[in-house]
Amino acid sequence: MLSNKEGQAVPQVTFHTRQGDAWVDVTTQDLFANKTVIVFSLPGAFTPTCSSSHLPRYNELASVFAENGVDDILCVSVNDTFVMNAWKADQEAENITFIPDGNGEFTKGMEMLVEKDDLGFGARSWRYSMLVKNGVVEKMFIENEEPGDPFKVSDANTMLSYIAPNHKMQESITVFSKPGCPFCVKAKQMLIDNNMPYEEIILGKDATTVSLRAITGRTTVPQVFIGGKHIGGSEELESFLAK
Repeated sequence: MLSNKEGQAVPQVTFHTRQGDAWVDVTTQDLFANKTVIVFSLPGAFTPTCSSSHLPRYNELASVFAENGVDDILCVSVNDTFVMNAWKADQEAENITFIPDGNGEFTKGMEMLVEKDDLGFGARSWRYSMLVKNGVVEKMFIENEEPGDPFKVSDANTMLSYIAPNHKMQESITVFSKPGCPFCVKAKQMLIDNNMPYEEIILGKDATTVSLRAITGRTTVPQVFIGGKHIGGSEELESFLAK
């Protein structure tokens, strides 16, 4: 049975982490004392929903959470520190602190440890998120107990709605670019100047010119999308922002 721990202290655990070439023990006290912390916990590093949705959105909204009083965002998974470090590097999620709960001690203490033997995973964390203030859980969002891997309430948007209910969610922004393109640099700088975080898709690395043409009907870069709408190149973006 999953347990809601609102009003209770988080478990006292020592996490064994690998930082560079050294082993560094990190305690619950180090992570939570005198801080406002978001925790989101998930079944496993490199798994589809975790990599495509759960982690990236928290990483994307990190600056917004910081503006609303959050000191750190922790991603917890029952994986060892080497796996978590590799996943962080793969995801380029520099705004998130990755916590390897390799022995499942923290997850067990939260009463969120579940058996996923049917997938060959063994004991893993159920998917949930929580807001912790000075080591005490203020709010938890726990996915419903149902088959599969539900992902409906532990997401970053739900947490932001709780922390800052009046915050106007920015539409997603994607920039297709390529190295050495001055117009791409101009477009990205305009977005930065307008405090508009964006995802960058680099031709030759993340996509091909063929893909760009299939999506936009064009082969030149940059190509900017805002809220799923194709804006165009740097001049068209400038006109769009001027409005």
